[in-house]
Amino acid sequence: MAPEKQTEPKGLLQSHELYKYILETNVYPREPKPLKDLRALTASHPWAVMGTAPDAGQMIGILLKLIGAKKAIEVGVFTGYSLLLTALTIPDDGKIVAIDMDREAYEIGHPVIKKAGVEHKIDFIESQALPALDKLLENRDNEGSFDFAFVDADKINYINYHERIMKLLKVNGIVVYDNTLWFGSVAQPEPLVLDEFKEGRVSTIKFNKSLAADPRIEISMVPLGDGLTICKRLY
Repeated sequence: MAPEKQTEPKGLLQSHELYKYILETNVYPREPKPLKDLRALTASHPWAVMGTAPDAGQMIGILLKLIGAKKAIEVGVFTGYSLLLTALTIPDDGKIVAIDMDREAYEIGHPVIKKAGVEHKIDFIESQALPALDKLLENRDNEGSFDFAFVDADKINYINYHERIMKLLKVNGIVVYDNTLWFGSVAQPEPLVLDEFKEGRVSTIKFNKSLAADPRIEISMVPLGDGLTICKRLY
């Protein structure tokens, strides 16, 4: 059973009691057991905060079902919470290309993924994301073929990932970017931002502005987890 006591808000929702209420009332009762198990395994990891927030995952699951996603791509896997969520949601013959340079973290969640019976849907690529995305684009059949993408990797390259995702995604496909509120630092005066957030803050602010100015997409920024920006490709 996952350690439900770990309910620290990741984003702007700073009331611990309210966040706990959301999780216990709305999220945990509907969370599939494999996801609970994966959260439990991840909780002891020194970088557990990198895991996808379960409330954000709940929203992603709904999006996958709404668009009938069958082919997905994930940039940044960590221990695999969002990857497992996607694998559980898409059809049995669906496929997910999952890219991460840290296989060791992925191996933490791999036994849960295997036990859940969805490993066959996953193509895990151990690589930095930009070379892997470029390699996918070398195959012209991959262009415009993905229904859904989830990006939760280094913030500095979000802009570069976006250009490649736009080529891989179908028209009317959805891409979700995580951490677009960057622990609330995007709205803080620069002198008040903690040193460990400064570089990511600058990159995130630049990326958020670029999405707002991109005519190829419709966007909605949602204050779940550490901030999700949902983008629908228009053309």
